[in-house]
Amino acid sequence: MTPALSVLDLVPVRTDQTSADAVAASRSLAKVADELGYRRYWVAEHHNMPAVAATNPPVLIALLAAATSRIRVGSGGVMLPNHEPLVVAEQFALLEAAFPGRIDLGIGRAPGTDMLTRYVLRGGATSAADDAVTKFPQYVEDVATLMHPDGVEMTVGGRRQPLRATPLAGSVPTIWLLGSSDYSARLAADRGLPYVFAHHFAGHGTSEALELYRSTYKPSADHPEPRTFLTVNAAVAPTVEAARRLALPQAQAMVALRTGGPLSFQRLVEDAEATPVAAAHQGMVAAMLTRWIVDEPISARARIEALASDFGVDEVMVHPVAGAHAGTDRDAVPAREETLRLLAA
Repeated sequence: MTPALSVLDLVPVRTDQTSADAVAASRSLAKVADELGYRRYWVAEHHNMPAVAATNPPVLIALLAAATSRIRVGSGGVMLPNHEPLVVAEQFALLEAAFPGRIDLGIGRAPGTDMLTRYVLRGGATSAADDAVTKFPQYVEDVATLMHPDGVEMTVGGRRQPLRATPLAGSVPTIWLLGSSDYSARLAADRGLPYVFAHHFAGHGTSEALELYRSTYKPSADHPEPRTFLTVNAAVAPTVEAARRLALPQAQAMVALRTGGPLSFQRLVEDAEATPVAAAHQGMVAAMLTRWIVDEPISARARIEALASDFGVDEVMVHPVAGAHAGTDRDAVPAREETLRLLAA
């Protein structure tokens, strides 16, 4: 069976781009995904990173949903410890009201940032940030309850008052729990929620997390069966050699992230080729490119189908990691668009 395809976007910022260019490029990429029949388009939440413009998922979701007509748009994900549950509930209830039936709220537990930014996001209270992680299960429940059309009633100052994320909800976003360990798998199974393991980032532990989720799943009214899909990094081009060249800037960025190296804007392909990876890290790059879908179209599609079969999913979310050549228009990502087109062909 051919799995449905979806897209994960971190809104990467190249050395030749501004934030405005990167957002414009992602808007074009979302339109391509919409036209090609991709199922959903998710944007991540990362802060204070030179090469990532996806800092605020609700704002990006509004821009992308307005630029498309059919595809589901969501967060992959909102890092809940960074935010108050009511704020998240209000944002996504309003997005669902504007684009009914098209909004996904993917929620993660990791801060998705450095300690300084985490400190600032929580108003300078380190203890509040730590407390938010501890209270993550309750925060998930709070967001879901507040987005429900009935909301909640609370007693404050001796008065009982209703509290709702939006005055009269006609529908609610689908909540997904995201993770790269078994914590969210256990929580999603216990709460009867859809779940996604970050296979594209972790690269291992996927089978164990999905088995844990499925085997311990407790059916809920909205989701009587466990629901999950797979995420994978991909760069697809007419030839394997071309695909490997396009994947090199992202591979170098991941080496820097995982080895504590300096983070910078995403290099152009030619600049990445002119900056050899240190010998000590070449094995890491080779391992990443093996796990990623870096291939020509026929083989790439076959590998995605094999992954879907191996992990028992009917959907694969592609993170298009193809870089750009020198001279590419600043507000364009033709290689990322080509990856989506070649996979959907």
